[in-house]
Amino acid sequence: MLTPFRKMHGAGNDFVVFDERPGTLGLSPARAAAIAHRRTGVGCDQFIVMEPPPQGSNADVFMRIRNPDGTEAGACGNATRCVAHLYAAETGRRDLVVQTISGLLPARMLDDGRVTVDMGPARLGWRDIPLSRETDTLHLPLAEGPVADPAAVSMGNPHATFFVPDVEALDLDRIGPPLEHASIFPERANIGFATILASDRIRLRVWERGAGLTLACGSGACATLVNAARRGLTGRHATILADGGQLELEWRDDGHVLMTGPVATAFLGSIDLATLPT
Repeated sequence: MLTPFRKMHGAGNDFVVFDERPGTLGLSPARAAAIAHRRTGVGCDQFIVMEPPPQGSNADVFMRIRNPDGTEAGACGNATRCVAHLYAAETGRRDLVVQTISGLLPARMLDDGRVTVDMGPARLGWRDIPLSRETDTLHLPLAEGPVADPAAVSMGNPHATFFVPDVEALDLDRIGPPLEHASIFPERANIGFATILASDRIRLRVWERGAGLTLACGSGACATLVNAARRGLTGRHATILADGGQLELEWRDDGHVLMTGPVATAFLGSIDLATLPT
């Protein structure tokens, strides 16, 4: 029996999306990892499941996020836009709320087809990120090869941002893994590498926790703007230029970060889940 899925992306950050609102499909971490594999599965940066919102929640839909290795993630901004777009297309609504294990994410459909998501407040405390010990989150004692002195923030998942003169000159396949797994990050971390182009323009590449180098990272873009503004490198609005496209970011005075970007469906497919590991 074949189960339908949808392949989507936001600025190149790609997802396989399943819908469990009608009923449970048995999408275990092992099955998620098998489907996410780029050679033997469908392939994706994150594996997404739409579920009914918990009882008593103000959300319209619950979004479960898994990394390609099957581990669960707390936030994914680009995927939130995709799920919000799907729900809005079903209902005709322009405003809705997506829930993840990290909280509620209000979303709004724009006239130009893009989606704005309130990614919630940036969390700046060392325990919130979390870090393994009390540390100034604006200057972590962390270095690898040519990069050093990142700033850290949580956007529902842990992020560290290195500000560098030329992000294109870095070998991210070499320096990304040891930084992701650095001992200061007890839950590992997403590692951003950013070059400031102007007070409102940033070039960004992200080594994602559990996924590696991706074409875009929504929560990473949010973290980058927050860390850049905290250091006085930019204002609280910026365009983030990722490998797969651009995102518009605003860090509001109330601490919430708004992210606006595109949504696209690559294709629809179906898969026999019974052939996959449980």
